[in-house]
This record gives sequence, structure tokens and C-alpha cells, in this order.
Amino acid sequence: MRRLVPLHLPGGPDFVDALQRAWDDGDAVLPMDPRLSHSVVERLLASMRVDEPVEDGDALVVATSGSTGDPKGVVLTHDAVRASAISTSTRLSVDPTTDSWLACLPLAHVGGLSVVTRALVTGTRLVVHDGFDAEAVQRAGTTLVSLVSTALRRIDPSPFRVVVLGGSAPPSEVPPNVVTTYGMTETGSGVVYDGVPLDGVEVRVDERGEIHLRGPMLLRAYRNGTDPKDAEGWLPTGDLGAFGDDGRLRVKGRASDLIISGGENVWPAAVEAVLAEDDDVAEVAVVGRFDAEWGQRVVALVVPVDSDRPPPLDRLRARVREQIGPWAAPKDVELVDALPRTALGKIRRAQIETEHHT
Repeated sequence: MRRLVPLHLPGGPDFVDALQRAWDDGDAVLPMDPRLSHSVVERLLASMRVDEPVEDGDALVVATSGSTGDPKGVVLTHDAVRASAISTSTRLSVDPTTDSWLACLPLAHVGGLSVVTRALVTGTRLVVHDGFDAEAVQRAGTTLVSLVSTALRRIDPSPFRVVVLGGSAPPSEVPPNVVTTYGMTETGSGVVYDGVPLDGVEVRVDERGEIHLRGPMLLRAYRNGTDPKDAEGWLPTGDLGAFGDDGRLRVKGRASDLIISGGENVWPAAVEAVLAEDDDVAEVAVVGRFDAEWGQRVVALVVPVDSDRPPPLDRLRARVREQIGPWAAPKDVELVDALPRTALGKIRRAQIETEHHT
């Protein structure tokens, strides 16, 4: 019987060794965040059905880290893991004899875990840190690293040949050695690099603007046995986007995140990217609030760099008017101490609505 083996270990060589041993035994692995409390661990083990066997060929069960709802167990096969590793390495021109990967994102999530698995599949040297530490990242001495936007802002990326950026909306400008990616747990990591699908990946946008993906690295099913793919293998992502004139995919955001203010579509991620450029803004989240006149009004929740010197609303509005348009300029700014985020930097908008509703 093929088992599902929970790995409740910090990032490091012991995690990699345990993963490889489980695979050698024919088992699949459920990576778990070692920071979780005992009660949360028990609930996660139950929801991921660790007492039930896995199918032949299953390699991983990864709990989703979406911004809303309960986690779902994404089942990735060895074939899917290998396809992801090879396609990614081909796009990045990875040479196992000279390149090396640094894994410093949480290994319980696909953004960090996929660094480990692609290194194992391709035989590329691997360094694993137990979480992100800016100084340790700078001293790592590897040529490749996967980061999220909040981490990128805290380091000098120039020592790396390539920085793979995922997890949350990228900044408006990135260094030349940074590759922005689009993907999700169900796709085994990023499958669109700088707007271009990896080899073997197909992308289509339906009449409603929703992005659909198809390729050999997609999940087999969820742990509860349901399969989100259609009969032809297409995965509806819940994200909206469009192809630009250059043929590259532009991801606008989650369909559920769209703010419609005065009949205009406002994408929170785009506004957040502009506001984050302000020197007095440490973090920012943009949400829509009910408004009798506009339908929704755009509101920016800002963590100021200095609470005694918050950025003025007029300046923030001017930034957005200049770079996006007047319809997207926030009508209010709410100062907060922190923003709720997932481990990979995604804003938990549903939690914001609950905690900061008006």
C-alpha cells in the first residue's frame, strides 16, 4: 500500500533526505509547515486524509495556500513533477554542472517545494534554508533562487544569474535577471514565464476573460477525489487575463478581487504595485467598499514606514491617476499595523474584509 507521509520538518538537508526516502519507498509526501500548532496539524492531517493510501505514481500532496477558504490537497504525480522540473529548467537554461538552486521559501507550499523537487529531478546542486533571511540569501552563493515580491525588495538580486519571482503580484519594474511567473499549486509551480507558457503548456482565455491552463505538470486530482480539470484536461484558474499585442499573457487578478467603481474595472494588484512605490508605504492592500454612489469605492489599506509620517491621500491618488487612471485612484486610505498574508505573500482579502469592514 502506497502511503501518504507527512513531513513536519524545518527546511534543510533532513527535509530533502526524508522526501527522497519516501519516494524511494514508493510513498507520496505531504509537506507541512513546522510552525503550525498541534491543533492545526491535526486538522490538516484529517483534511488531507493521511490514513488513506495514495495511488501508484503519486509523488506529492500539497495543501493549497489560497487567500480564502479551507485548504485542498493537490495531488501531483511523479510524471507531473518531472515535467515541471524539465520545462522550468529548459526555459531557464539550467546547467546542472554549473548552476545551483537556493530554496528559501516555505517548503509546505509549492513555490518553495518545487525548487527542491526540480533540483532532485535534474541533479542540480541544492541549498535549502529554513525560511527567508535576507543576509543568508545574499551569502548563499547559488546561481538560482525563487522568491516572492516582499523578499525581492529586501535583497540585492545581482549576485544571482536568475531570480524566479512568483507567489504574488510582481512590482511594476524588475531587474533584468528577474523572471516573473504565473502558476498555482494545481500547476505544480509557475507555468507561464514573463507571459510566455513553458514548453508543453497551453493557455487559453475564455469569453469571460478567465484563464485556462493545460499541460503535463497539472494535478491528477484533489485529495478528496474530485478533479477540477474538464474532460479535455483544461484547468479553469479563477484568474482573469488577456493576451497583449505581443502575444504575452497579462494576468489581471482573481475574478473575485475585481472592483467595479462607477462602471470602471479596477484591479487591486495593479493599484497596489503603484502605491508600493511610494517611499512612505511599507505594505499596501487595495479593496472595494460598498458605496451608494459608485457601487464600490477603492480603498487602500496602508502599513506606513513611519506611523508618525503616513503618506498623504492626495499624493497616493496622484500616483495612481498618473500611472493607471483617475477611476483607480483610492478614495480613502486606512492606516493599519500589518496585512494578513499567506506564506507566499498573497494578501488574504477575505480576512481584510472581515477585520476592516465598514
